[in-house]
Amino acid sequence: MTVDTQYTLFIGTRNYSSWSLRPWLAMKMADIHFTEIVIPLRQPDTREKILEHSPSGKVPLLVIERQNTKELVWDSFAICETLAERLPAAQLWPEGAVARAFARSIAAEMHSGFAELRAALPMEIIARKRPAPLADAVHRQVNRIHDIWYQALKLHGGRDGFLFGRFSIADAFYAPVVTRFVTHGISLPPLLQEYSQRILALPAMQQWAAATQSESR
Repeated sequence: MTVDTQYTLFIGTRNYSSWSLRPWLAMKMADIHFTEIVIPLRQPDTREKILEHSPSGKVPLLVIERQNTKELVWDSFAICETLAERLPAAQLWPEGAVARAFARSIAAEMHSGFAELRAALPMEIIARKRPAPLADAVHRQVNRIHDIWYQALKLHGGRDGFLFGRFSIADAFYAPVVTRFVTHGISLPPLLQEYSQRILALPAMQQWAAATQSESR
């Protein structure tokens, strides 16, 4: 990243916007300087305000400005891929080809799947809800996430304790799931609970959680 490149990330209300958390966290962990602009969600004028900036009418949106050019990148996966491509030194994907393919696959699976889990266990960081019986489809998807985390940690995890050793886009994509499990009281086996706590303890995640508390006041 050169000094004349400016990044602005438009995000939604932190308490609810899992899509916004993903690129925001990736940028924080990669130490990318950016300006963030929050557009409150679930308001009568939310879509109108987002459309002032984003052609998709959704957040997140990354605006990249350099000299006389201005680029718009929308969708959390596209934003993360764009940053990984532009800033290879940030190592947002694992270095090895096999690990990188696995990381991309599980990030894409989260991005496009788990619809029943999203509906039954919405992200609401400041809430703590009583555990409730899960529908079969949701239970299967929770188990699938268990399998994904186990495979990544066992095959590619390293001493840093993330899915592929050092923090990657894959961790950013599953960070909202970590918060969903906490909010809805989903218990985890010890290894996965350790991973969950490691994500929640990240200074960037602590910063997001603190800002979420501020938004609710």
